[in-house]
Amino acid sequence: MSPDEDRQRRFRLYFLLMLVRVACLGIFFIVPEWWKLIPAFFAVFIPYFAVVIGSVPTHQQPERIEVPNALPPGPSSQPGQQP
Repeated sequence: MSPDEDRQRRFRLYFLLMLVRVACLGIFFIVPEWWKLIPAFFAVFIPYFAVVIGSVPTHQQPERIEVPNALPPGPSSQPGQQP
């Protein structure tokens, strides 16, 4: 996945979670009495999870970084041989 695709995926996820938050705010004004606590709870804590989830990149790092111009191992690096 390219960095551009990853950024777009995270933006869509963040946008979706913010839509859920707006829905919770709308529901808050519709439900009666103590039921208001449930959408209020989600409306308060969804932004935190949206930022945390939206900030985690998914592109993978290379498994092994090869050092250019590295010297091959010398004879002293072979086990079992003493000079």
